[in-house]
Amino acid sequence: MPLLELFLSGGVVMWPLLLSSLVITAVVLERGYFWLKIYQHQDLFIRQVLSLYGTQPKEAIARLRNHLQFPLARIFLAALTLEQGTPDDFRLALESAAQAEMPTLKRFNTLFDTVIGIAPLLGLLGTILGLMRSFAAMRIGETTSQSSGSVTAGIGTALISTATGLVIAIATLLFANLFIGLYRRQRAAIESYCGQLELLYRQYYRQYLARSPRG
Repeated sequence: MPLLELFLSGGVVMWPLLLSSLVITAVVLERGYFWLKIYQHQDLFIRQVLSLYGTQPKEAIARLRNHLQFPLARIFLAALTLEQGTPDDFRLALESAAQAEMPTLKRFNTLFDTVIGIAPLLGLLGTILGLMRSFAAMRIGETTSQSSGSVTAGIGTALISTATGLVIAIATLLFANLFIGLYRRQRAAIESYCGQLELLYRQYYRQYLARSPRG
């Protein structure tokens, strides 16, 4: 059976299923590119910034300003641009900036959950509508082999939408779990790197107090 004919035989619910698959494909590509950029370049860049901050804080801040595409760069910059903040102020700024980045890291998770839940239901609805059409085409008391064959064929065709919905839901679930895993790893990295930056800032702050007239 040609692909187009197979698609049309699934009924009207195949159109929202097609739309769902196209949207999810676009989102998967966007999220894949987003995470690829982070894991290819961000860790090395942040380690360089941490190493540089110990000796050249201003140069480290300048580099952060040039790499705002990284979540950790935005988090670091939000804290490092405080005017003579105490270590407690610095920690609060880091935590607030990190929380502000969470929606970006979890972007489209709700869409994934929605498609995972609704795609099988749409497929089931298409099957039910197909079965209703098949049985409505039967005449009461008609038991010829031709009639039975057409009903059987109609039932097989009606199951296409259920299979399509399940395939979409399963594929979406796999990618959703992948991105959730990447989000958890990134969250752990944020906590680790922020802790390292906080320790460096505390050292810098103690040196600043020692150099101040009141020190």
